[in-house]
Amino acid sequence: MNDAQLLRYSRHILLDELGIEGQQVLLGSRALIVGAGGLGSPVALYLGSAGVGHLTVVDHDKVDATNLQRQIAHTLASVGEFKAESIRRAIADINPDVEVTTVAARADDVLLDVLVAQADVVLDCTDNFATRHAINRATTKHRKPLVSGAAIRFDGQVAVYDPRSVLSPCYACVFPDTGHFEETRCATMGVFAPLVGIIGSVQAAEALKLLCGIGQSLTGRLLMLDGRNMVWTEVSMPRNLACAVCGSH
Repeated sequence: MNDAQLLRYSRHILLDELGIEGQQVLLGSRALIVGAGGLGSPVALYLGSAGVGHLTVVDHDKVDATNLQRQIAHTLASVGEFKAESIRRAIADINPDVEVTTVAARADDVLLDVLVAQADVVLDCTDNFATRHAINRATTKHRKPLVSGAAIRFDGQVAVYDPRSVLSPCYACVFPDTGHFEETRCATMGVFAPLVGIIGSVQAAEALKLLCGIGQSLTGRLLMLDGRNMVWTEVSMPRNLACAVCGSH
């Protein structure tokens, strides 16, 4: 690290669990963020400000005025622009040293197979059940840790699915792809603005911990937030040995 980086990341370097070695790990790491909306905004901004060296942001959607209530990486000037590109600019304003690759395309199996293989950690910041399962299939195949978040109305949840651990479930173990799941969307149900910030911040923290090997991750644990009463509930998630996705891994 040069002198400017030593100054920029000095508060990280002061942490015994992180230090110069941990910060260097972050600088050399690659994170894949799928979804550049309410969850993807705080995730991208925190990973970028923390110095994760390369971020790939995938989102096919464009910024709409209704997004600005909660998607804090975007501004009025971003309306009509691809969300991934808007987030790239927001990260550059904070930390221009971070390399950001934007992919303004839908995250399908073919694209994810390529991008997940290149990443050290993957963050699911989407609101689409089919895409979540596609991400899970790719991370299971390539044995990459997945940090998954979700938020709707006043309720949020976050978990880590780590195929490197024989005890870890995958997303499909907990939420099987039955084909009969009814999507719940912000456009019809609403979402409390700070909720996505809370869940996205936890996702960013878990990703940084995974990259640096700090503490205990949320692997095998589903953390749920009741934002109305600000109550966290933790549920253990066992692996399903008969799971169609990870059962044979």
